[in-house]
Amino acid sequence: MNHWLFKSEPASFSIDDLGAAPRRTTAWDGVRNYQARNMLRDSIKKGDLAFFYYSSCAVPGIAGIVSIAREGYPDATAFDPKHHHYDPESKRDAPSWFVVDVKLVRKLKRIITLDELRKHASGALEDLVLLRRGDRLSVMPVTKKDWDFILALE
Repeated sequence: MNHWLFKSEPASFSIDDLGAAPRRTTAWDGVRNYQARNMLRDSIKKGDLAFFYYSSCAVPGIAGIVSIAREGYPDATAFDPKHHHYDPESKRDAPSWFVVDVKLVRKLKRIITLDELRKHASGALEDLVLLRRGDRLSVMPVTKKDWDFILALE
């Protein structure tokens, strides 16, 4: 099993939105970065776990845990001209963008904030991709060591 971190802006899609979805499951759509797309398409597997991370908000941080319920498949929003994730270059027979389905495992007892994570950037979390300067991917790997350390902060 691998571990990941998925970013979402809570004003667009929050952990509570996921909890309200049928079967507490939904497609993680709208990723429009090729490196992140490659992870969704090729590396993220059913049963993997991911942190649900709030970005671009007053208090960024990890809000919960999701499991991968379905491996990568084409992002249907890329084909819909009325959708804000539409991409006219993406074709059904050669899709540019992929999604995975995520299922809510649980909300954390509290949000583990980015500021709190940064306090460990030169120690226990020195390899956490989220804390690297200039790394702005919306999907990123998390090592088992970092995963366990972060959960211990809860």
